[in-house]
Amino acid sequence: MALMHLSECRKPAVAGFFYPEEAEELSTTVDSLIREAKWSRVEDDQPPFAIIVPHAGYVYSAPVAAPAYALLPRFKEQINRVLLIGPAHRIAFWGIASPSVGRFSTPIGDVQLDGDAIMALSRLPQVVIRDDAHAQEHSLEVQLPFLQRALDRFDLIPLVVGLASADEVAEVISVMTAEPGTLVVISSDLSHYLDSEAARRLDRQTVDAILALDGQAITDEGACGRSPIKGLLKVARVLDLKPELLDLRNSGDTAGTKDRVVGYASLVFRRTATGGLRRAERETLLHVAQSAIRRGLAEGAPPTIEAGGYAPALAQQGASFVTLKKKGRLRGCIGSLIAHRPLVVDVAQNAFAAAFNDPRFGPLTDDEFASISTLEISVLTAPKALAAGTLAELSAALRPGLDGLIVRDGGRRATFLPQVWQQLPDRSSFLQHLWHKAGLAPEHWSPGVELWRYRTQSFATTPDKW
Repeated sequence: MALMHLSECRKPAVAGFFYPEEAEELSTTVDSLIREAKWSRVEDDQPPFAIIVPHAGYVYSAPVAAPAYALLPRFKEQINRVLLIGPAHRIAFWGIASPSVGRFSTPIGDVQLDGDAIMALSRLPQVVIRDDAHAQEHSLEVQLPFLQRALDRFDLIPLVVGLASADEVAEVISVMTAEPGTLVVISSDLSHYLDSEAARRLDRQTVDAILALDGQAITDEGACGRSPIKGLLKVARVLDLKPELLDLRNSGDTAGTKDRVVGYASLVFRRTATGGLRRAERETLLHVAQSAIRRGLAEGAPPTIEAGGYAPALAQQGASFVTLKKKGRLRGCIGSLIAHRPLVVDVAQNAFAAAFNDPRFGPLTDDEFASISTLEISVLTAPKALAAGTLAELSAALRPGLDGLIVRDGGRRATFLPQVWQQLPDRSSFLQHLWHKAGLAPEHWSPGVELWRYRTQSFATTPDKW
């Protein structure tokens, strides 16, 4: 496995060709496109889960991409990482290619890569580190100026898809989106070099398939990024995401002739509101967790909370985990697996315990509190029993990035939140580390093993927003 060369940078390959090469002109162009884009009809209190955008020269495709990027500025405080996936155009290879460098550059500036996430993904058999796949690839590069102008700060996970299945792409998306604040960007054009009317018919067919979450209905001629799109659709079906078409045109509609056109579409995928906490409720819980830690630093005890004064969703019984990270590394994590008290009380108690009672760390100090990089809350669904007769059956039943897992055998018990897939993306490593956490031998199995899986709604904040 290659190491990340954090000091090295992938330089722009298509600046001055696909988009302006001067920083001021590029920024002005992108800002104007975002400002003039039509807004989506549907508003939401959560950031988009994913967008699909085209990747041709800006004069052709940027007006179609802009409506998707226009959705992002209002969520720039909540989006801190972008999983950017596009098809390979320059070289043929098996799998999904990640880079070894630490930064990607555009005329506007550098974008920092999430090296830890990229190295974790490299444990998956379909992910390979290939800088040659990225060196001249435009499908990712043309999206970066839009992301730079729409979002203040973000880390990037850039992946170029070669010969890879939709399932392999879906696994990567599922694993990486377990981390709160991650936006998926799929870069794809639609039909290529048909006349305008034929392109309209095929592009409409492709878009209808996307809106129906039907990847099998997307033909090889329907989209150059069909594998990334199909992978996203598999995840969308599991998560019950709702797609919406923002714009659908071709190069004959924007800046080219109508005899040989390329099709473009922009779409957004949103989480459905069913069963989740709304933005105000999430912000309240984050404030409660922060206050509990501050109270602990000042008085050595968590606050006393009367749940009746909070919204019904927070006053009802709920189970949560609270995680603290210091400079991106775990600094404390304590939680409840079963709902046994009001959710707002559970969060307050677990926030205090994560800061001061996690046996893996000493009590949090004032100086350490100032260096906490992330406070994350995960609200758990009710655990459901998972039937498996062997470790192999259990491994096959798991959904990487989606499932949290509880194992119990006799007096030994442990759990991993879905976010752990970020560090242990392959099923074998995930189970081995969970078994170790429970004090079980790596290949242990017995008739008494009990298993439950659950999902989480996770959200986070950083000190600059406290």
